[in-house]
Amino acid sequence: METRLLAFARRLLQSRWPAMMRSILSALLVLLWSVTTSRGADEAGADAVAEAAGESPADGPAATEAPAPRFYVVPIQGQIGQPTVFIVRNGVKEAVDADADYVVLHMDTPGGELGATLEIMEILDRFKGTVVTYVDREAGSAGAIIAGVTDDIFFAPKGVIGAAEPILSTGEDVSEGLKRKMTAYLAAKVDAFSEGRKFRAEVLRAMMDPNYELVIDGDVIKTKDELLMLTATKAMKRYGDPPQPLLGAGIHDTLDELITALAGEGAAPVVKRFQMTWSVELAQWLMKISPLLLGLGGMLLFIEFKTPGFGVFGISGIILLLLVFFGHNVAGLSGHEPMLLFLLGVVLVFVELLFFPGVLVFAIVGLVSMIVGLLWGMADVWPGEAFELTPEMFVTPAYNLALGLFLAVGLIAIVARLLPRSLFWDRFVLRSAVGGTARREPGAAEAGDEPSKAGGADVGSVGVVVTDLHPVGRVEIDGRRYEARAAVGEIPAGRKIRVVKRGDFVLIVEPADK
Repeated sequence: METRLLAFARRLLQSRWPAMMRSILSALLVLLWSVTTSRGADEAGADAVAEAAGESPADGPAATEAPAPRFYVVPIQGQIGQPTVFIVRNGVKEAVDADADYVVLHMDTPGGELGATLEIMEILDRFKGTVVTYVDREAGSAGAIIAGVTDDIFFAPKGVIGAAEPILSTGEDVSEGLKRKMTAYLAAKVDAFSEGRKFRAEVLRAMMDPNYELVIDGDVIKTKDELLMLTATKAMKRYGDPPQPLLGAGIHDTLDELITALAGEGAAPVVKRFQMTWSVELAQWLMKISPLLLGLGGMLLFIEFKTPGFGVFGISGIILLLLVFFGHNVAGLSGHEPMLLFLLGVVLVFVELLFFPGVLVFAIVGLVSMIVGLLWGMADVWPGEAFELTPEMFVTPAYNLALGLFLAVGLIAIVARLLPRSLFWDRFVLRSAVGGTARREPGAAEAGDEPSKAGGADVGSVGVVVTDLHPVGRVEIDGRRYEARAAVGEIPAGRKIRVVKRGDFVLIVEPADK
């Protein structure tokens, strides 16, 4: 795909298309190529990791010789927060794409944010295969809750789990009333996710509620006024009839040993591990600043539309908007389709500006395509599932887009107020007098002619070009400036022109000496 994109870019640069269209399409192709190569590099890196471990990539020869169980390892390490949500979402979606049979959570965490914990629980529920947790050293607080909603919990010999009482993000204890509400809510959530597992709900409640006393078969496992903590050995102790482990499903010295046991005797498991590559880290950062990228991109496009030709502002604005797609695409939230829809909208808008000014149909359809593409690109769409439009999908995208528009309007107001007084703006809008005079020919405004919305520039009026018309720019007529478009070709600054038609937003002009 990369070769085809580069070949098309070379043909584009050698074509006879207008310079403006060549510039914009070349920039779009370069960014699309970078997205494609970065995702390909990440996938190649994941396969290299698998091969280095003595395993076969998902599409390698071993996968075709005999069916082998596929595992995808997702790390949950350190404090749980939004970065952890990002990792789990990305990892689970990659597991779905790889048609994995198991998602293995490699857990070593003291706990973390409640909101992030609930998001992770919902993400894990979307995986149709088996989700297991391997508690390497500890699964405290939020980690215990997340482990509690997986199919099975395995332990390293020194692994511990428990102490999941809700606390504030500052680390302080919550009030007794709020604590009861949060504990009841979490208990209900865990109960819903752990249905069918005999002791799971009771054990997790004992980890969350200090007032809950856990007694099984006459054995007091936890008394009141304390939180339950279990070692690997205690989690594997059997209760009931028939006897079943209290919480654990097994103890294994290493994660690789667990995967080998799950794969079965004689099987060659295919293992992939989530890797935090440079592109994934960049995507995580770009997602955080999506509203800022949208705002800056909108402001730069506004400046481009207010200046003649097409240059650095237009290309920079489009690249900033496409970076929003890059972040969400690499993060696993969207595919290439939203970006292609956005690019189609961009092309339609410039078709309107270059070839059919005033028609509005292309501009309206293009703007709608761009907005829909942006919303779709920021929505959380899962692979392998039927695409269903739900309001919940677009809450965060709509918030980001609204905030981006708000920032764009604010930045545009600042630019419109400050930049016209600067030397920087003078590079794009000629403020000094231009050679030539502006006048209206006798009889130019005849009976039945309606006045221009801009005021005074009727069909037949004669003026002078202020900024080059490529084919859009500015002209001066009777001491006032107007947006204008050359009827045919381009007209340089300083040349006299005559108005031949009035559009809704621009004047259509031709050289006065034509």
